[in-house]
Amino acid sequence: MVDGRRPRRRGQGELEALVLSALREAGAPATVGQVHERLDADLAYTTVITILTRLLGKGVVTRERVGRSFTWEPVADQAGLAARRMRKVLDAENDREAVLASFLTALDPADEVLLRELLAHPRSEGGD
Repeated sequence: MVDGRRPRRRGQGELEALVLSALREAGAPATVGQVHERLDADLAYTTVITILTRLLGKGVVTRERVGRSFTWEPVADQAGLAARRMRKVLDAENDREAVLASFLTALDPADEVLLRELLAHPRSEGGD
């Protein structure tokens, strides 16, 4: 307790973002212990395992057995994860044309110009 008050309870999405950020900062596949060390948060080791397992179930991270433990790695960078979320929302809708048209009309004019440029001159997946 701080000042007689309970500490604020973090939401699941916030914890996932913290763990994913720590994993990304590692710059290479990392063990749960390495991710746990990178976190400034007061999270239990078992909580980090639980969060990584949930992220694995969502397809956001991969894991590979190394010896008796696993190393974990994000499947994409921030932009790639945002794109995955956008595709997931789009895939859940029946009228893709209406959703995309609504999305386009709601864009800021500068974003609309950028989107049109990207559609006219697509970049390769590697950013070439």
